[in-house]
Amino acid sequence: MKNDETSSTLREARQDFVSQWGAIGNAWGINRTMAQIHALLITSPEPLTTDEIMAELRISRGNANTNLRDLVGWGLIRSVLRPGERKEYFVAEKDVWKMFCIIARERKRREITPAMEILQRCRDKTRGLKSREAKDFSDQIDALQEFLRLAERILETAASSEQSKIMKLAAKLFAG
Repeated sequence: MKNDETSSTLREARQDFVSQWGAIGNAWGINRTMAQIHALLITSPEPLTTDEIMAELRISRGNANTNLRDLVGWGLIRSVLRPGERKEYFVAEKDVWKMFCIIARERKRREITPAMEILQRCRDKTRGLKSREAKDFSDQIDALQEFLRLAERILETAASSEQSKIMKLAAKLFAG
């Protein structure tokens, strides 16, 4: 009886985590289903197949395949094959510091770098304009570029340290 109770409580807690991780991911601009699949895999003791993920999350094959492909592309999960089986299994990176480094690298590549390119194009287009409005615009672009350069350096520092010694130290400092 105790084992059934433990199993039920664990299953309920895991479902709650998967659901809430999806909501949190959505708030961070990440597809809810992608975040839920990630949560499911990081809490799974064993690699899961696409069919198992679909059943657990009640999602379509297309939705599962698209999000699994994206998670593999991010480097947060990887595909594993079991000898003698045709099914593809998926397993997540479970080291939270490595996950952070992967996410930092991807956010930089997907968000910071394109934003920097846009700001530079805008700066180049308005270079040499003398009006007060143009100067205010240039000042704002410069401030945004400075901020993004700082964010880029922080992400590069974090992402380049697979051991994340710097981030662990920072976490200790911020924790009090």
